[in-house]
Amino acid sequence: MDKVECRFEEVLAEIYDNLSSGLLLASVGEDGEKNIMAIGLGLVGILFGKPVFMVAVLPSRHTYKLLNETGVFTVNIPGEGMGHVIDFCGTKSGRDHDKFKELNLTAKRGRMVEAPIVDECEIHLECKVITTTDVTEGVTYRRLYYGEVLKTYRGA
Repeated sequence: MDKVECRFEEVLAEIYDNLSSGLLLASVGEDGEKNIMAIGLGLVGILFGKPVFMVAVLPSRHTYKLLNETGVFTVNIPGEGMGHVIDFCGTKSGRDHDKFKELNLTAKRGRMVEAPIVDECEIHLECKVITTTDVTEGVTYRRLYYGEVLKTYRGA
């Protein structure tokens, strides 16, 4: 699918519109291993004058390991009919499943980062982690990853 670059501000409404139904965060490890995780919690905004996507990840998630290894990720906004992808990626671990292969999805290397995009999705944000914050709510610990949005594009 052809992709055209767009401004981060042009896709903010679409990110928020799709957040409740789920987005896909793709990551890559030092060894090139790729993973996709469904996310329903994320924030977008400006930090240090840069566009940022912030995501919270539990240490038990496979994505946590990959993000700590490479510090890059992509956020992919699925199109219509991809609910089964979000469900699978939200319930199966990348430790046990090659989600790209099992879901017949195309992993394309990002333009600015090594993390893949999910080519079948409509919108892509390529992010590089610029800082993290560890937070605890009750007994639940999460790491917040603040990714500077380096490139934004959509299907043509």
